[in-house]
Amino acid sequence: MSSSSRAFRLFLAGLVLGACRATPESSAAPSERRAVHAGSSEVLGRIEFPNSGPAAAQEPFLRGVLLLHSFEYEDAAEAFRAAQAVAPDFALAYWGEALTCSHPLWQEEKREEALAVLARLAPSAAERAAKAGSARERGLLASVERLFGEGSRSERARAYCAALEELVTLHPDDLELAAFHALAILGTATQGRDTAIYMRGGAAAEAVLERAPDHPGALHYAIHAFDDPVHAPLGLRMARRYGVVASSAEHALHMPSHIYVALGLWQDSIEANLASSAAADARRKRKGLDVDARGFHSLLWLQYSYLQLGQGAEAARLLSAMRADEREKSSPRTRTHLVAMRAAYVIGLETFDHEVARFEVALDGLLPAAACAELYLRGRVALERGDDDAARMALLAMAGPRGPLETLEGEAATAAACCSSTTRANYLPGRLAARVMELQLGGLVALASGAEDEGFALLDQAAAREDAMGYDFGPPVVVEPAHELLGQLLLARGKAAEAATQFEAALQRAPNRARSLTGLARARAAATGS
Repeated sequence: MSSSSRAFRLFLAGLVLGACRATPESSAAPSERRAVHAGSSEVLGRIEFPNSGPAAAQEPFLRGVLLLHSFEYEDAAEAFRAAQAVAPDFALAYWGEALTCSHPLWQEEKREEALAVLARLAPSAAERAAKAGSARERGLLASVERLFGEGSRSERARAYCAALEELVTLHPDDLELAAFHALAILGTATQGRDTAIYMRGGAAAEAVLERAPDHPGALHYAIHAFDDPVHAPLGLRMARRYGVVASSAEHALHMPSHIYVALGLWQDSIEANLASSAAADARRKRKGLDVDARGFHSLLWLQYSYLQLGQGAEAARLLSAMRADEREKSSPRTRTHLVAMRAAYVIGLETFDHEVARFEVALDGLLPAAACAELYLRGRVALERGDDDAARMALLAMAGPRGPLETLEGEAATAAACCSSTTRANYLPGRLAARVMELQLGGLVALASGAEDEGFALLDQAAAREDAMGYDFGPPVVVEPAHELLGQLLLARGKAAEAATQFEAALQRAPNRARSLTGLARARAAATGS
């Protein structure tokens, strides 16, 4: 490592201090410590987790912690309940199950379910604390009491982070506390990526990896911290290791593609998501689950990666399978992924007159970004076939799922509305993406009516708003990136140099995206007359 890189990483590590408030307490008893790992044939990683539970509860409890590190929440909850069955008063088994109800990087939580889990241990926080086997375990219980206590989700996330920082200060050699603290830091960014917060979380995860290079949680959280185009090179080492370290975890197999997509490493992304989707299908078969248990997230990223390499037949095969899955069970989850796959395919390959561009996906139950992506595609396809009225209808329909404009324009109002929510319906980045697509379709409708100045003003506004949004990992949430669309329109109007500038801007947010690369090559060729 160069001296400049080492200095940068030391600087990041320094940022971790002060990420949350810390208050010293006494350290845990040395007799608490055990070196442990999963006791089955599963490959989930290796951890050292101090706890006072009985020997018979160790295997399911430790398996639950390892699954928790890989966000395999349902299976982790089952493992923690198995530990509770063996040891009904084992406080950390309830701590772990409660944590499976918090999905901070997915902006989800099941607060009432978590409180019900804790109530099964004992009716009150004081009675629960009395069942803990040590001061350290009381601290862990206290942390989830804060996480699921009173206040907005953002307030509770900060309180939880502060509680874990207190424990890390007391137990500086405890890597499990340090790893969960890294995730807690990331979890304080309740409205999407905040670079300062993510760098602090990444530094905390790297501090764990300095001492335990294959810690599954630290590898996972570091990838999340660095999965944007600017910082992704910092996460490449973790991406190469995590799927090996926890190769039995579907999510661990997928996570490296967060770095690969951010860097435009499409073949690497394909391999990661093939492995992840296969693991999801194997789990579904093993447990007898319905179609909603398929690895749609990985399949979406797989299809997007195929499209970037020009493998249209493979992308079409996945889209056809997604349509079949949605017909089998038309849930919000299947429809959300069908919307995204269809938009990526139609826009990426410009198949606006193809059959897959003409059917519609039901909007009920879809979150703002997904609903507006579906409406955007309907309007985009309508304009391509000359049906301006249908495009206007799609545009008008976007206002509903997008939500009130005043809470998009006013930061204080938005924070109050969003951070108290326990669902993603008011999640600000999703609503901002919905607004970008609304502005884009409005601009295209204006251009179709001959209002060039109005149309390009709206499209410029859409691009500026997309630039102001924090980077959201993975395939673009704005299904036709705003700068790419502007580049296409400018190139069609003979403004090659301006188009090239737009394509270059698009590639800053989506490196190696095929349509932007092709547009840039055409624009440069037209600008030079070659």
